[in-house]
Parts: sequence; structure tokens; C-alpha cells
Amino acid sequence: MNRVKRILDSDQFYAFRRSPVAMVSATVALILILATILAPLIAPTNPFDPASLNLMNGFTPPMEPNAFTGETFLMGTDDQGRDVFSTILYGMRISLFVGVAAVLFAMVLGIILGLLSGYFGGWTETIIMRTADVQLTFPSILLAMLIFGIAKGITPVEYRDQMAIWVLILAIGLSDWVQFARVVRGATLVEKNKDYVAAARIIGQSPLTIMLRHILPNVLSPVLVIATISLALAIIAEATLSFLGVGAPPTQPSLGTLIRIGQGFLFSGEWWILFFPACTLLALALSVNLLGDWLRDVLNPRLK
Repeated sequence: MNRVKRILDSDQFYAFRRSPVAMVSATVALILILATILAPLIAPTNPFDPASLNLMNGFTPPMEPNAFTGETFLMGTDDQGRDVFSTILYGMRISLFVGVAAVLFAMVLGIILGLLSGYFGGWTETIIMRTADVQLTFPSILLAMLIFGIAKGITPVEYRDQMAIWVLILAIGLSDWVQFARVVRGATLVEKNKDYVAAARIIGQSPLTIMLRHILPNVLSPVLVIATISLALAIIAEATLSFLGVGAPPTQPSLGTLIRIGQGFLFSGEWWILFFPACTLLALALSVNLLGDWLRDVLNPRLK
């Protein structure tokens, strides 16, 4: 209870209550995340279960009874008779899982490389930072496509569909570690010259212990801000790759895959197949991105 009271009395929570944008963004993100977690309970059908599909329900407009079966669907159905609302809920699971896992992977890799380059300096810093500089010259989405293509090419054919999601996580994570490494390196260069680090060296603590127990906790604030903003970018990157056909497999469609499918029917009049997944992706990415902007301003008021 004391910890909850401290949170409610903190400056961060006061700033959160004073920011309508942050409150609305947090509410939207929370609703979408909860809907994703509770998809098996909320979704009227499992859209990826062939036994539950009825082709006669195909191309049913939203909130209109089907001409053959008489069934009504909140957001309509696609060409295979799948409930669009259910496909969005299950598709968000893939998009959120890929986004969170990719950001965690990029964050861990960037923190490790940033700590090593900032603490040891010399050739270690030169190699890591020059690699980061070279990577920054390439657009992240193109780099992710390159990594995805290489990783998928060396994966045995019979395992490609099962490994596609993990390959996608690897591709997005390897394309986003640079910003974490650069921020952690800069913060480490400042922290390693402070008295508490010198005291830790004097009493004989190892460099690994100093980096993990003393320096790392003091460089996490900017990392959390970058991670929040990177989550929105990772979700968009996954959707972009899936839209281009090099992301999630058709057996596990994400929001990007649903948008790609809907785009093929946009000009034939079935607008809802594209419209609702696109609006969901926009709401999810925008709410997370606005939360990241608010968190950046709260943790570093000088950026306002």
C-alpha cells in the first residue's frame, strides 16, 4: 500500500493526470492491449479455425444481415467469411507480440553494446560505434527486409512458416539496436567518471559488476523512453513488412497482413476489410507513440 501511495503522490502521476493527451492515449492503448489478451473470450469466432468458417458469409457489410445465412457481423466479413472484428483481435496479438519482442531484443543488445563501448572505450568503442554509424546510413525498414530475407533463406523450407515470426522479430530487433547503444554509451561515459564508480573500483569490484549494479540503473531512464517510442515504430515496421508480403505468414496474419488483404478489395466496394484493420493499427501506434512523447517530457523537462 505504501508503494501505491508513493506512486499516486509522485510528480509523474500528477503530470499524467494533468495531461489529457497522456490519459486518452493510455486509455486507448490499455483497451487495445486488454482486447488482444482477452481475444479468445471477446472474439465471436476463431477466424483461423477453418471449421468455423462459412464461405456463404463472405463480403458481408458491417451491421447488415447476410443475404444467404442471415447472420450479422459488427465489422463485416472478408472474402473467406471470416469475421473482421475477430481477425483484428487475433491479428493484434501477432503485431503486439512481434513489436514487444523486437524492442526487448533491440534494447538488451543495445544496452550491452552501449555499456561495453562506453566503459572500456578504445577499440571496443570504435568497432561498436562505427558499426552503428554504418547501420544508420541505411533505412531501418530496408535493413529489416535484408535481414529477414537472409534469415529466411537459411531456414529449412519445412520450418519457414513456423519460424517466420521469430525471424521477423530478429530482423526488426537488429535494425533498431543502434539508438539504444548510442544513448547508453553517452550516459555511461558520464557515469563512469563519477565518485561511486571510482569507489567501486577501489574496493575491487569487477567491471561486469560495476556496469550491471552501478552504471546500468542510472542510465535506464532514457532507455525506457526510447523503448516506448520504439514499440510504436516496431509495430509499424512489422505491419509494413507484412503488407509487403515478407512478414507474418498467411496462417498467422497480423494487422499488416490484414491490411494487405483488404487493399485488394478496396476498389471493388468492400471497404471495411481494409478500413477497420488500418484504423486499429493507427490507434495502436499513435497511442503508444504519444505515451512515449509524454514520458520523454516527464523524465526530461528540459526537452519541452
